[in-house]
Amino acid sequence: MTQPTPSAQLRAALDLAEWGIPVLPLREGKGPMGNCPACRKNACGGRPNMKTPGRCGCAAPCHAWAAATTDAAVLTSPAWGPAWRQAAAVAYHPGGAGVTVVDLDNPDAVAWARQTLPATRTVATTRGEHWIYLGTMTSRNAVRPGVDIKSLMSYARWLGPGSGSMAPLPDAVRALVVKQPAAVRPVSRPVTVTAPVGGGECRHRSPAYLERGIAMAQQRIEEASDGIHRAVYRAFLAVLSTHGRCGCLTDAHVKRLFTAAQGRGESLRHCEDAWSNAVAALGM
Repeated sequence: MTQPTPSAQLRAALDLAEWGIPVLPLREGKGPMGNCPACRKNACGGRPNMKTPGRCGCAAPCHAWAAATTDAAVLTSPAWGPAWRQAAAVAYHPGGAGVTVVDLDNPDAVAWARQTLPATRTVATTRGEHWIYLGTMTSRNAVRPGVDIKSLMSYARWLGPGSGSMAPLPDAVRALVVKQPAAVRPVSRPVTVTAPVGGGECRHRSPAYLERGIAMAQQRIEEASDGIHRAVYRAFLAVLSTHGRCGCLTDAHVKRLFTAAQGRGESLRHCEDAWSNAVAALGM
């Protein structure tokens, strides 16, 4: 039986895989293929949380970057055939290839990079350039206007090998994903909420346990990637449900939590409302 001729995208993907670059197909619009029925709506339990590519475990290419692979047998398998027939382009997992892509999406972003970052290998894109550095890091979009970082747990469109020598990943790029805390808004009036009086049995009997709980809540607020209102409420709820009934929680602890929330841009009123709602939800 005559085997079908591989598509141009599949041939390109196989060439990249031979060089140790994990690849996957992209549909029209530069998006990854949709998940298989077993993984739709995260029914499989969230395999994209893996740190390395090529271990998705699905027969078809699922979970975007997590499906990227260098295994030719997988790339040419019947399960991947429909995806390659629909593919409009090839993507790769930069982190799996040991590199970081600084995606510069417009001329202004390119001009900024030329003034700020060390020269490295560059690849022309439709609207700007990819600057590729040797080394991996956390991926994050919109680190500044027109600039995305694509490395670990991310994918980038393959647009050719580019030109120039690849420089080591500089600290200036790593610093782009470090979130700077927002300025704490001045408090024009005192906090009107207080810690619950308590009276219930103390389940932990340890100041260290309480301190750890407050620190974890602060960290949860400070590291919330989006939905800050929800993150603050859930952090308050977690603290109150564990420490709010025994009297160990003090006004100083409440102030620390409010300070963390205001550091992320929450107003004092939002903090007070979230605290009051959490107290009411727990029936305190």
